[in-house]
Amino acid sequence: MREWRHPPASRAAGWPGRLTRRGLVAATWVAMLLPVASHASSPRQKVVEPARIVRANVRPATPAIPPLPRQAAPAEARLLEIYRLIGQGQARQALDKAQALVQDVPNFQLAQLVYGDLLLARTHALPAMGHAPAPLVGRAPQRLEQLRTEASRRMAALTERPPAGALPAQFIEVPSTTRHAIAVDASRSRLYLFENGPKGLTLVADHYASVGRLGTDKRAEGDQRTPLGVYYITSRLESSQLTDFYGVGALPLNYPNEYDRRLGRTGSGIWLHGVPSESYARSPNSTDGCVALANPELQTILQRVQPRTTPVVIAQQLQWIKPDQREPERRALNNLIEGWRVARTNGDLNRLMSFYSSQFSAGNRDITQWRQLLERDVVQQRGRGVQLKDLAILGWRDKGDVLVVTFGEIVEGQRTGAIKRQYWGKEGGLWKIFYEGVIG
Repeated sequence: MREWRHPPASRAAGWPGRLTRRGLVAATWVAMLLPVASHASSPRQKVVEPARIVRANVRPATPAIPPLPRQAAPAEARLLEIYRLIGQGQARQALDKAQALVQDVPNFQLAQLVYGDLLLARTHALPAMGHAPAPLVGRAPQRLEQLRTEASRRMAALTERPPAGALPAQFIEVPSTTRHAIAVDASRSRLYLFENGPKGLTLVADHYASVGRLGTDKRAEGDQRTPLGVYYITSRLESSQLTDFYGVGALPLNYPNEYDRRLGRTGSGIWLHGVPSESYARSPNSTDGCVALANPELQTILQRVQPRTTPVVIAQQLQWIKPDQREPERRALNNLIEGWRVARTNGDLNRLMSFYSSQFSAGNRDITQWRQLLERDVVQQRGRGVQLKDLAILGWRDKGDVLVVTFGEIVEGQRTGAIKRQYWGKEGGLWKIFYEGVIG
């Protein structure tokens, strides 16, 4: 890697007093490498070394990076602008912006890392970003590697943008009453926020996010992994209801969902939440299974999303597709669910039961007991029609294909009805319902 050097200068511009450049560099590196309070004060916050470290490419020959997305969070946007200036060889401007950033957000440790690099580059050439003096590296080698990984993940948010107009493949049908949707790409440490408008879902913001210490694919209580799947926000917790550990608030998810339970997965308390007030962000892999965001970013989400109706997809790596590519499948699934509705409306019990799996279970009811319940419902329905309102269809694939279907069920003559959720799986190539329940 080519060595990287800042143009010579007499001192860091704007810093008062007689602090020497070398002393300022050391102070910056110490501030960056010392663990923040949240890492030291709670057993849930132990810092672990990521499994794979990717160093940021900071050579002046780096191709020009596109302008920042306007929706990026302020502190991160400022950091990424600094990286963009470095990539363009504009180190003086990068230093000025880095100095301003660490003054405004002193607990942003990655910004301290970049600022230390820029200062150190004024004294001698650096072989790579994050090239701290050896005595300081020895004090916190894991933390330095974590910051390098965080840097690479944040920089990737600039260059690895989702295709324009594309959506995560899991969002098959989202009703207009669902105002927002969230998707998390664990491999990129990125959370994407979508807003639902006249033209459907649109990506309006994306943020750096931290996941489990041991990665993803949660299976058991205490395994320090983040679950993968389709979930819904169940409630909103304000900071006044929580300890400072969770920052400005939290959004609990319905993990384990019915598919998780069918696979024997255990655990609970999976939230989207903030970070302690003395921190700005956490390492890419540093939670006990939750998804953690910087407090300013989480605050914008808390103010926008609605509990119960907001889906949250967590994937190891999101697959992005254009809505028109998904249209044939969307129509086919709508027709499938319409067939279930027609059988329900007509009281055709045999036809209705053909949509259910022989392995169906809901609470303590098996398929036989479920048939008995449907028989009673058909009698009480008295031939009145059934309409489905606000139909949502989300897909998932790991050990098999799964659909999470949510709708309001309105019987003719009634103004309101139950909100139901079904889980469908494929059996012999055919979709079958293996769980159905009322959620509201």
